Amino acid sequence: MDVSHKDYLISAFHQVLGVATLLVCLLTEVSIFASERHAAMYLVPLCSILLLYGHRRHAGATSISLVDFSCLKPPRRLRTPIPKFIEHIKLGGCFQDDGVEFMSKAVVASGMGDETYFPQSLHLIPPDATHGNAVAEARMLLLPTLDELFGRTGVPPAAVGALIVNCSGFCPAPSLAAMVANHYHMPSDVKTFNISGMGCSAGVVGVDVAGNILITHPTIAYAVVASTEVITVGWYNGRDHSKLLLNCTFRNGCSAVLLARSGGRGMAAPMPLPKYRLLRLVRTNLIANDDGYHSGYREEDDEGITGFNVARGVGGAFEEVLRAHLASLGMSVLPWREKLRYATGFVLSRLQKTPAGYQQLVPNFGAAAEHFCLPTTWAPMIRRLGQGIGLGEKQMEAALMTYHRFGNQSAASLWYQLAYHEAKGLVRKGDKVWQLDVGTGLKVNSAAWERVAADEDDRDGGKSARPAEQGGPWMDCIHRYPVWD
Repeated sequence: MDVSHKDYLISAFHQVLGVATLLVCLLTEVSIFASERHAAMYLVPLCSILLLYGHRRHAGATSISLVDFSCLKPPRRLRTPIPKFIEHIKLGGCFQDDGVEFMSKAVVASGMGDETYFPQSLHLIPPDATHGNAVAEARMLLLPTLDELFGRTGVPPAAVGALIVNCSGFCPAPSLAAMVANHYHMPSDVKTFNISGMGCSAGVVGVDVAGNILITHPTIAYAVVASTEVITVGWYNGRDHSKLLLNCTFRNGCSAVLLARSGGRGMAAPMPLPKYRLLRLVRTNLIANDDGYHSGYREEDDEGITGFNVARGVGGAFEEVLRAHLASLGMSVLPWREKLRYATGFVLSRLQKTPAGYQQLVPNFGAAAEHFCLPTTWAPMIRRLGQGIGLGEKQMEAALMTYHRFGNQSAASLWYQLAYHEAKGLVRKGDKVWQLDVGTGLKVNSAAWERVAADEDDRDGGKSARPAEQGGPWMDCIHRYPVWD
């Protein structure tokens, strides 16, 4: 049995067991009252209920909270309008006419706007994709983002006990995690992790790693997860069209997330009020399947030029792993009415009495959360994925607008989308946020969050999220969005 399915079955069994225990205690209480037993007998079911409540509260005490997050808005001098991008690939002397035509059509059709960002090395003609420029790009992305996070939360770098840095295509020595720890003079016992080769799914992977560290190491108060992509080393100068797509879609961006245990144990100082609580994290992969494994990979072309190849037929492998992932995730995030609707449709279809409303046995995952953050591959793929899981255009808005404004920022894109929801003032206390990402391998990961806090200056009784005026990557442009072609 798949591990994710096994985890779901165990979780569902515990939920059913808890409800059954509660019902048994209540029925026992009623029977004792009806049979007029001694008053002391009332304590037996009452104690059982209290023990059950205490166990659940203790289990929830080790849950993970998101204190705050930050997203980088790169310097305006790095802005890359589409006409500038097309002009540079024409003047660079690296591409033949068919390659220039292919990339020009691809970037226009992708749904990207004119305010995305390239690193300084790719503004040069021809591009200067050296190791030194890649390191400089990484510092330009990571350090300002972390500065903003530490400044926003008031948590000093010395208080961070675990640091996870995600960058799929660039893994220097010393690592990017070591570079960050050195810059901030972090303590000698800080646990650093550098995650590479995981593609756009690394954001949720990093949260999973950080959460496990916080739970298993009581002395660690905080964990930071930084996600970015270094574009300098990902630039492809060859002729293979399947490797040219990344030139068209990937752009600069970086996010940093501060995580802590909800209970706040092991902290020398009081923890800042968290913004979100992690409800569920599920990871599913298709690594054992050769088609899934080779769906996206870095290789040399016939001329010896290295690039990232997107294999033909990746859609079929993606649909397979997505179905397995949603089967694992669905029962823990879907509301009971949707579970009942789907179960009823499934039973009726088995009995060959399927009514019109149950012809397609696909749960409506649009009911799983109030806000959605999706993989920002490019606009047509965002719409295809969103429609496949039952989302409407409004629910896909954050992903589409993030791609339009910032492009595909790999694992960081999920946090730019959450920043979009917050900048619009849409996230309310108690709302659920579903982050879904896809990575090479092939893998699909999800994190479900619940808003547990609000800002002090809200005008609606302390329920809505921080407005854009207080900062963030959307600060000076949120009033222009959404934009629809």
